[in-house]
Amino acid sequence: MWQRGLPRFCGRALLSQFLLPRQELCVWRRERAVVSDSGGGGATPSPPAMAWAATSPVDKERFICIYPAYLNNKKTIAEGRRIPMDKAIENPTSTEIQDVCAAIGLNVLVEKNKLYPREWNRDVQYRGRVRVQLKLEDGNPCLPQFPTRKSVMLYAAETIPKLKTRTQKMGGSDQNLQPGEGGKKGKGKKKK
Repeated sequence: MWQRGLPRFCGRALLSQFLLPRQELCVWRRERAVVSDSGGGGATPSPPAMAWAATSPVDKERFICIYPAYLNNKKTIAEGRRIPMDKAIENPTSTEIQDVCAAIGLNVLVEKNKLYPREWNRDVQYRGRVRVQLKLEDGNPCLPQFPTRKSVMLYAAETIPKLKTRTQKMGGSDQNLQPGEGGKKGKGKKKK
């Protein structure tokens, strides 16, 4: 009744497919377990417990990621905001985060086509991810005032409103308003 080439999975599908009695199925499982435990053909190498420990902090894959949603005050925590609401800013962009981090001397890399997974809006304004090198080769922080990713995010949120692009936007919007406008407009008569 023993059949070679039985599939690796076990369960109801195996019983119904090959019509093995339950007792023979249990024997087959036990034999498979003994063969795998005895190391038939050599032991399989187990992956290292901490695979990231093998890579250097200088590798670009080990840089921390900062998405604009982390700093956006229009987002809830469930939508991805990671700093307090009173310190967050309105609609930051990846280029603004890059400008701020590069100005203080951090090693920065911008990935324009990346999108935060929780971001439902696929607009260009919300695209982008900034990678920042936080630690040196020996594991010490690049800048002592920024030991954690949260400290970098708080600094960026504090500094972005002071950028020229932000201050010009605010100043430009006030000039468009003229006094005397905004009165009540009535409906005009229809021309026949």
